[in-house]
Amino acid sequence: MVIRRNIWYPPAWEERTLHIWLPDNYDNTDERYPVLYFFDGHNLFYDYDATYGKSWGLKEFLESWPKQIIVVGMECSHTGNDRLREYCPYRKRMFGEVIDGIGDQTFEWIVNDIKPMIDSEYRTWPHREATGIAGSSMGGIMAMHGALTWNRYFSKAAAVSAGVFHNLSNYRKDLYQAELCPDTRIFISWGEHEAGRAPHSGNPATDTREARSAHKFSVELREKGIDSYTFFQPKGRHCEADWEKQVPFFMHYLWLD
Repeated sequence: MVIRRNIWYPPAWEERTLHIWLPDNYDNTDERYPVLYFFDGHNLFYDYDATYGKSWGLKEFLESWPKQIIVVGMECSHTGNDRLREYCPYRKRMFGEVIDGIGDQTFEWIVNDIKPMIDSEYRTWPHREATGIAGSSMGGIMAMHGALTWNRYFSKAAAVSAGVFHNLSNYRKDLYQAELCPDTRIFISWGEHEAGRAPHSGNPATDTREARSAHKFSVELREKGIDSYTFFQPKGRHCEADWEKQVPFFMHYLWLD
């Protein structure tokens, strides 16, 4: 079942909506559950909530998935470029302007406000080994940053369409400044139609700039003791309809392998 709750977001001095998935048998057991925190929560469960009219179909997936888990979908601002600021942990030029990201303030909100509320009011396993972070596009950037910089809270991340080529220097800085636990897992994905063309009819899974960057960074993660999985989606586009197809892959890798 999906419930909605509002919670105060201090950086913007306004409320944000949480879209919380609880296992269907939640009220009939005393079990505790791991938690996956997920950016762009409005896009996860229902098409009528999704920004572009298509959700990730996460409700249908979780209803048939063998592992019971709580998912906390965190909705962002829908005003102007506020989402870019909230979901950017760096200072970056995007879409013709410089964005001074407040992504770390967003993470402070997650670990200081959202997570304590979820852990106190729902039956969770609160330790980092049972806590993950996920997102796509800007949310994917945040998931990657969260797994590295906020590793003491998150042991696993799905960094979907996280633009490794455009963010490689920042990701490397995060990686080499971080104190990482060796049980960390990071799923990194990209789609064929969002990665540029492979030159000279090369293999798009390995020869685009995004593919080369993702594979290279995955090696660097493993050299630091982090388990990493790269996923190339043939014909994959930058949209919820295609990200939905990746759900079984990253959920299995992060939670069942």
